[in-house]
Amino acid sequence: MRLGRVVGTVVATQKSESLVGGKLLMVEDLDPLTMTPKGTYTVAYDTVGTGDGEVVLTVAGSSARLTDSTKDKPVDTAIIAIVDCVELKGQTVYSEAH
Repeated sequence: MRLGRVVGTVVATQKSESLVGGKLLMVEDLDPLTMTPKGTYTVAYDTVGTGDGEVVLTVAGSSARLTDSTKDKPVDTAIIAIVDCVELKGQTVYSEAH
C-alpha cells in the first residue's frame, strides 16, 4: 500500500466498457515520514468515493483488482481508503483535522 494525495481527475470519454461509471483520479505519492509530496504520480480507480485533496491509501497490481468494484476490470491502481490519521513512532504526522 502507498500513501498519496488526490490532486486531480482524469477524464476519458473513450475507455473500456467495464470502466464506464467509475472515477479515475490522479494521486501524488507522499513521503510517510514527512507527508510531503514525492513528485511521482499515478492514475487510480476510486473505490471509496474520495475527493480532491484527500489523503488516501492505494494498492497496485493484482491487489487493485480484489475489491468488489474493481473485480474483472483492467485496473492497475485502486484507491481503497481515505486516511483519517497517520501515526509514526508515537507521533501524529498527519490528521485529517489539520
